[in-house]
Amino acid sequence: MTLLPKGAREGFVVANGIRMHYVEQGQGPLVLLCHGFPEFWYSWRHQIGPLAEGGFHAVAVDLPGYGLSDKPDRSYDVEWLTECLSEAIVGLGHERAVLAGHDWGGLLVWPFARMHPHRTSGVIGLNTPDLPRPPIPTTEFLRQMDSSNTRYILEFQERGKAEAAFDADPHAFLDLIYVGPACKKKEAFTQEVLDVYHSVFEPKGAITPPLEYYRNMDRNWELIEPFDDATIDVPCLMISAADDPVLHPGLTGGMEQRVPKV
Repeated sequence: MTLLPKGAREGFVVANGIRMHYVEQGQGPLVLLCHGFPEFWYSWRHQIGPLAEGGFHAVAVDLPGYGLSDKPDRSYDVEWLTECLSEAIVGLGHERAVLAGHDWGGLLVWPFARMHPHRTSGVIGLNTPDLPRPPIPTTEFLRQMDSSNTRYILEFQERGKAEAAFDADPHAFLDLIYVGPACKKKEAFTQEVLDVYHSVFEPKGAITPPLEYYRNMDRNWELIEPFDDATIDVPCLMISAADDPVLHPGLTGGMEQRVPKV
């Protein structure tokens, strides 16, 4: 069984010293689709075809550490990750791209626009707004908030602890995220779809690189400081999810000051 949408093709691009897997379709300006946690390119399977039909080169990547992309044992921080995306854009034959990001992909595309403005022609945030940098390191900020909705982020910080919970019952761990309390359309996750996601994360150690994104949140807080005051001066689109308990629409307040063309 192939997972590729009709008319799509897959390949690899070398970027920042690693191989990144992608699925693409269409020709025209590049739209780079960046998935969230714990996902892979497959999350964009319904968007690839329509974007191609609309005259775009739609490319859904497996972010570094995910899917068929390389999984180096290193810090998965915003500086390294955005450089991977920047070099992937060039490797795909483009100078600039519209970057669309969901969840963790969204947490990357907004700082990408500030750190690599010469590679950015637009940004689309799907449920992840352009969040202001907190006044204190991110994990300390979350501890002070003491919200049950974000407690999992703190639980992910200790290397090995979350992996042990995952290894105890991988399917239950994943399904809690896919069809847990935040999911209002559980029929979207048929058993066939769940089996696809299960197969990607079942290999031993496959969950660790995605968790490392969370474990670099305080490092990211430091790395983005020089770019914190920069506005994003390209056309942007923000799509919020009304029932998202973590990244709720209220968090978009004030975005227009940092992203005037949203």
